[in-house]
Amino acid sequence: MTKMSRYTLLSRRFILSLVAFIGILSYTARAEAADSVVLKYSFLRETISVPELSTFAETGELSTKLRVYLKLAGREPEQLRSLLTQEVKVNGVILSRMLNNPVGETMLDQVSQVIHTPTNRASRESLRAALISSALPDGQVTLIETLENYPTSEVHVEGDRLAEVAQKITRVLGRLPSLPGLPRIGL
Repeated sequence: MTKMSRYTLLSRRFILSLVAFIGILSYTARAEAADSVVLKYSFLRETISVPELSTFAETGELSTKLRVYLKLAGREPEQLRSLLTQEVKVNGVILSRMLNNPVGETMLDQVSQVIHTPTNRASRESLRAALISSALPDGQVTLIETLENYPTSEVHVEGDRLAEVAQKITRVLGRLPSLPGLPRIGL
């Protein structure tokens, strides 16, 4: 076997292994995506299924449970829907780079006070994974996609601070380039 054909064979094996590895990661991330959201306003808290929240985000149709909860919490359904569906265009690769440096980790820590794991452990890592998983397929991030991609079976959301954190995410991510051909940013 010549050196060139050995190199070609190894390159193909490496590429196939990489594709398989990415496939496994994608399957694992989707298999362990959030099933429910614990939505908290003040002292009230309600567990809402992710599909129920997704239906509301997509159609505006409220389940009885969500309607009653929002009414008790004194919240307008359209405000929540707007927060869930607000799109921020962002390049997933650039987002990943940004979230894996000290500035990005500080932002993740701040946002993780509002959107976090049930135990408040590994919230930064979980949020990072959810944001990147949301951005990679279509070059945009929405809160509902982030919740759908959150890598724990349950995600807790501090509803009283949700608008504040959504504005912060929009402001920061909105500054990042969204198209693949744009120049690299120095992070």
